[in-house]
Amino acid sequence: MSTAAIPGAPLPVRTPGSRARGRHRRPERPEVPTGAPALVLAVPATAGPEARPVVDELLSVVRGEQPGIEATAAYLAAPGTEYDPSAPTVAALLAQAAEAGQPLPVLVPLLAGPHGFLTELQQLAAEAGTTVTDVLGPHPLLAEAVHVRLSEAGLARADRARLFAITTAADGVVLTTVGGEEAASAAGITGVLLAARLAVPVVAAAMDVPGSVAAAVDHLRATGSVRPALAPLVIGPEADPELLAQAAEETGCPSAAPIGTYQAVGQLIASTYLAALNLPAPGESPVEAEERPVG
Repeated sequence: MSTAAIPGAPLPVRTPGSRARGRHRRPERPEVPTGAPALVLAVPATAGPEARPVVDELLSVVRGEQPGIEATAAYLAAPGTEYDPSAPTVAALLAQAAEAGQPLPVLVPLLAGPHGFLTELQQLAAEAGTTVTDVLGPHPLLAEAVHVRLSEAGLARADRARLFAITTAADGVVLTTVGGEEAASAAGITGVLLAARLAVPVVAAAMDVPGSVAAAVDHLRATGSVRPALAPLVIGPEADPELLAQAAEETGCPSAAPIGTYQAVGQLIASTYLAALNLPAPGESPVEAEERPVG
């Protein structure tokens, strides 16, 4: 019988819970200082019907990860035919903040690696006098995200510890990017992490460089791959959907979906912003944050 059911028994006193211990406890969130600049997710696309749902969902993840962050999105380009006028461009948002006398926001590019959008974004930031963070990759969480998308497409085991067979599993993967050869080179690090997860060879190729993906597939086949597959190392808005379709059609290889709204992308956005403020990411000590390389 509970004490509440016993006449005359005192009401239970609520005491603060003890902090969870051990490596499985949830990392504590750092406190974002009052007056800290806003996080602006800089999207390398117009605010059309394909980009908006992805961006809005990622912002929701960011706010859930770090409730103290004031987070919004701004888009790259001049309005197109399907542009949403309620969504500001990066240039318009920076001008609006300056005119209102507000702290200039920290710009976090929604990119997994190098991209032509960065040149324009850095120029806008330099003119306004604000900060552009690094892109989100390479990072182990992106390798995890690509692995999950491959498993969802039936092209990889979800967990190497499970020993059941997948007859459609790829025995070689081309990590497809956009952003030219520089992006493909940078994707090589994530490719190494992905290869360790899948235990199959992984090579990177740029979808916006003619012949790059086909050459990567040919390389895998020449080295013994019978079932190569494509795995986009793109979040989504930065890549023309036609490039994804063309790469699969030209090579005859199945392809996983872009990373999209995978939870880890939102975590990376939040931690990248915190790093720009020199605050520890969740699970990182203040000493580690101070010792983190800048730039």
